[in-house]
Order: sequence, then C-alpha cells, then structure tokens
Amino acid sequence: MMAKKVYLLSVLFLLALTVSGQKSAIKKGTKKIKRGEYNEAIAYFQKAFDDPEYKGESSFHIAEAYRLSNRLHKASPYYKDAINNRYNDPNALFYYAFSLKISGEYADAERQLKRFLEVAEDPFYISRAEEELDNLSYLIILSEKKNYYRVKNLAAINTKNDEYSPVYNNGELYFTSNRESGKIYKATGTSFTDIYKVKTSGANVDATTIQRLGDEINFYNVNEGTLAFSPDGKTMVFARGNSGKRRGTQDVDLYISRFRNKKWSEPRLLSINDPETWDSTPAFSTDGRTLYFASNRAGGEGGIDLYSSRIDRRGRYSKPKNLGPEINTAGDEMFPYVADDASLYFSSSGQPGFGGLDILVAKRKSGRIIVENLGKPMNSSYDDFSFFLYKPDRGFFASNRPESKGNDDIYTFLNNDPNLKTVNYYLAGITKTHDENENEVILANVKVQLLDFKDEVLDELVTDRDGKFNFRVYEQERYTLFGEKQGSDAENYFVTRLEFTTVGKSIPQEELTQLVNNVTFDTTLVLDRIVIDKAIILENIYYDFARWDITPEAGIELDKLVDIMYDNPDIVIELSSHTDSVDTESYNIRLSQRRAESAVNYIVSTGVDRNRITAKGYGESRHIARNTNPDGTDNPEGRAKNRRTEFKVVRRDKTRLQNNTDNDAEFDEDKFFEDKKGTLKKKGNNNR
Repeated sequence: MMAKKVYLLSVLFLLALTVSGQKSAIKKGTKKIKRGEYNEAIAYFQKAFDDPEYKGESSFHIAEAYRLSNRLHKASPYYKDAINNRYNDPNALFYYAFSLKISGEYADAERQLKRFLEVAEDPFYISRAEEELDNLSYLIILSEKKNYYRVKNLAAINTKNDEYSPVYNNGELYFTSNRESGKIYKATGTSFTDIYKVKTSGANVDATTIQRLGDEINFYNVNEGTLAFSPDGKTMVFARGNSGKRRGTQDVDLYISRFRNKKWSEPRLLSINDPETWDSTPAFSTDGRTLYFASNRAGGEGGIDLYSSRIDRRGRYSKPKNLGPEINTAGDEMFPYVADDASLYFSSSGQPGFGGLDILVAKRKSGRIIVENLGKPMNSSYDDFSFFLYKPDRGFFASNRPESKGNDDIYTFLNNDPNLKTVNYYLAGITKTHDENENEVILANVKVQLLDFKDEVLDELVTDRDGKFNFRVYEQERYTLFGEKQGSDAENYFVTRLEFTTVGKSIPQEELTQLVNNVTFDTTLVLDRIVIDKAIILENIYYDFARWDITPEAGIELDKLVDIMYDNPDIVIELSSHTDSVDTESYNIRLSQRRAESAVNYIVSTGVDRNRITAKGYGESRHIARNTNPDGTDNPEGRAKNRRTEFKVVRRDKTRLQNNTDNDAEFDEDKFFEDKKGTLKKKGNNNR
C-alpha cells in the first residue's frame, strides 16, 4: 500500500513539474515574441504543443511567430490546430484564411473569412476581411488575364538560403542574401543578411565573381536589406537594422552611402527615418529627384505603406508623403520600383492578388492612377517582390514560391507583350523675367512646381543659373506651372502661373517606331518684377457700350488677377479703369469708376480681402495713345488702347503673409546624422 502511495505521489509530482514547465515555456515564448525573437519563441511553444491543455494556445503562438517572421506559409497547420482546440482568439480565423490563400486553397480561405466575420468585433479587421473577400472574388478575372511574361529561376546565384532585392547597376547585379554562416538572426534562425554583387550581362551572370560588399556596408550583427541606386549609380540607399539592441523592437532604417575614390563612403542615417517605425525597401525615381520607400509609420492607410520624399539640388530630403489610397491599402505595400516610363511597380498583400505579396504596376492615365496585377507567372500564391527592369522588356524579381531553391530566390523574366511600346512625355522650359528694356532674360533660382488639374503638386524643382526645368507629363491631362523666385530678392517678383495641356497631343500606338519613345514640349515661364506704382494692363477686359457689368470674357481675364492676389498674399493693389475721350469728361470719370468697382467686386466675391484692393476710375485723363489724329479726325486704334483696365501694386503688407508650415519642409541631412550618429532605433516586422 505504501508503495502505491509513493508511486501516486511521484506521478502527481511529475505532472505538477510538467504543468509548471509548460507554463514556463509559454511564458518564455511570449517574451521572445515581444522581443522579435520568433524562431526561439517557436522552440519554447513546441515544448507545450503535445499537451492537450496547452495545445491550442501554443499552436496559435507558433503560427503567429511564423507569420511575424515572413513565413506565413508554415503557419497554416498551427492556426488550424489552435481553432480545432478552441483557442479563443478570432484572429486565428483571420490569419488562418490568409495562410490558406498562400497555399492556393482559395475556397477554404473564403470559408474561414466568413466564419471570422461572424465573431469579429474589431472594425479594422472586419473591414480587412471584407476587402479580402472581394479580392478573392476577383481571382477568377485575374486568372483569365492574358499574359506575355516568361519567368526563369536565376539558378546561377541562388542557394538554399535567401536571395532577394536584385538591382542592376553599371554591369553588376547587386542582391541581398544570408548565404554566409555567421551570427544568427533570432527572428528566423538564419544568418544575418548582407549585400552582394556579381558581374552580369543582362541576366547572364558570372557566378565566379560573386562577392560580399565590404564591412563599411555590411555589419556583422545586423541585417542589410533592400537597396537602391541613384540614376548615375554613385549614391546607394539601403535598409539596415534588426540589431536587437533595444528590447521589444526590430529596428530598421534607411542609410545612404556615396561612391567616392573608388569605394563606398561610411553609411549615414537618412533624415526621413521615423524613430519609432520600420523604414525599408527604397527606390529612386528615374530623374533621381524623388526617393520612394515603405514604412509602417502612423497616419497611413494601414499596415506598411509606400511614401515618397523629394530631393532638392543640395541633397536635402523633404518630409515624406504617403502615396494615398490608390496605392496603399489596409494590407502591406512594399518594394517600390519606378520604370523609365514612370510606371510604379510595387508589391502588395492588400490589393487583389493570388496570395502573399503580389507584384502590381500603377500607371497614370488621364489624371487617374490605374493599378494592375501582373498576373501569373510573375505572381504566385506566395510572396513575389523586388521587381527590377534592366531593359524595358526584361528584368528580375524575387519570390519564395515552392519551386525556389531556398526560401527567397531571384528570378529573371521577359515580357513579350506586342503592345509594350511606350511614349514618355516631358515638359521642358526656361524661367525668365524682363530687364529694364523689356527684353526677356534668364531668371535663376526659381522654384517651379507642376500642378495637376486639382492643383495638387506632382513635381517640383529649383532652377539653376541656366533657368531650365523639365517635368514628366502624361497623356490627356491639364497642368499648371507655378513659379516662385527663391533667394534674398524673392519678394521682387510676382509668383506666376502658366497653363499647359497634353489633351489632343498624344501619339497613336500604331505610329510608334521604337520600344521607348520620347516627346518633349517646350515652354517659357516668365516672372515679372514687382515695381511699386507701375501700371500693368489687363488684356481683353471689355464692356458693353456705356455699361459696367462684367462680361463672361472679362471674368476669365479677371480670374488671372485673382490668381495673382492669392499667389502673392502680401501685395495691396489699385485696380483702375480708363476710357477714351468720347462723351464728357465727368461722364467718363463716373463710367470708369463704376467699371473699376465692378471689377473689384468681382474679385472680392472670390474671397480676396477687400482691404487689399482699391477701385479707381480715371476716365480719359490718363490716355496712352491719341484719341484723334493730328488733323482732328477720329483715331479708332488709339481710342481702343485708351479703353483699358490696369492694376498696380501700391505697397507690400508683410503682416498679411501667413506663417504657413510647409508640408514639404526640408530636412538637413548632415545635421540629422550628427544628432543621431551611431543609433539604430526603428520598430519593424521583417528583415527585407
């Protein structure tokens, strides 16, 4: 009997130890997830996996660890176990659906999303699930899309490890890989990633030339991720992070390095990084004046969004701008790439797609952004990303599809689309002013903005001493050029607008002779000097005989003065009306005063402050031409010149200048780097 009691006590003691050990394992695993050490977390949760009491909880956490480390394709059976063991977290159903989609099990994914919507309460996840149901219904159309792409694994450089982020630059293919054994990244259980390069002619790489970039770029204990080169190949921006130095974060930042004296300079933090978020996957525009990147910073559409930052001629980066809901979704948008025809390629898990990240292209057409999925075989149900063109019809991308040699592999592609021929339209011009003799002369340091039909800024630059500017424009659109003098004498020039349109100027597809065709429109943007009390004639302001009502034609011309008043908020003007010598002098004074007041009332009706504009009728007293010929006969041409409307700036009122905070305020990159030197402090969710 005593032996039985001892045995029973021993069993109970062992059970208590087991339960205690499983609780401890789950607790430790939870801490590892919070630290971003997902691979080690999985090992802890596996210890409690076989116990029925903890199977649901441990299964869910294992699935989450796989999802958070970009291995959602491995999470599906664990989400299923969590659900079957009644683990009470509706997100298990939500993410189970997405893991099923990656496996190509679309019908089952749809069922799980509908189950999720029956129990979901969080508005964000409800909206996301409904959006994904719509995306799944679109797959039938997407699958039937005619496709001209041919895809091939770039076996010469792929290994059993990860290879991704292919970027071609000056006869070399750069890419990111964790192929070399070294310190282990605790999120994935693999080595940290470094940047490599290999000599190549198109897609024909010389594998014997593969080499890792030097220690000035690749650090031993962090991940170097996606990279991008400026158009001249002399500036490199790349992602670096996951140092683990700060508890509970996966810090990923953008760094910049320049090629000088035959080597890359010490990388520096870019000023556009957000200290609390993940910033990665950079790409330059084709003119090098804009940097695109991905970030999960606050204020976006949800998940990871795409942003842009303009670069001025001094190398300073503007405040990042979200690309908006046409591109970004509640899912993740990453890996931007801008082609020579200005098409924006990127990868998304929120736009309609086959599963995971799909490669899409956004094109501007008639003032709208049209987003299209590239279809199969470019996309699969797994992650497809890192799109790059080295010619208009061929390039590289990365994917972790099942046929890959490792996890992420680099692939090459060829596009045989017979309608691939494109036209690039440009608007080029010179900024000028008038000298003392009214001759046009070049005006330097003018900030020129290209505005669309909604007055939203599409692009901007500051002209050099040659006064030249060049913007990409698109078919069937109306634009406004907005010029503003920069520098110490900026207040001496009117801010100026100039309308331009490409409507009716497109080249038909059948007339294109080259794969890539370039068309440039030329223009001149003239900024006049502001001279106090100098009269400026408003052309084409006409009135009916003996009337002062504003005609529709006159309204069009007065609208131009309205623009001047809004664009130059510190000027105070006098608007004057003049007549010829027909009728009496007193009558002409009254008539011109009424006409001037009518014009002023029209301008004030648009919202211009009445205190900024005075009406003055001068009648026939200030003629600029003869009303009659020397012999006393009528001079119709002279009288027509005298019947005019003018305005002049009478003073500048600096108190009216609003202290606007420019949304594109520039950062001082050098100062920022000195303030943040040596720090790595971003929160993120992957090492790409």
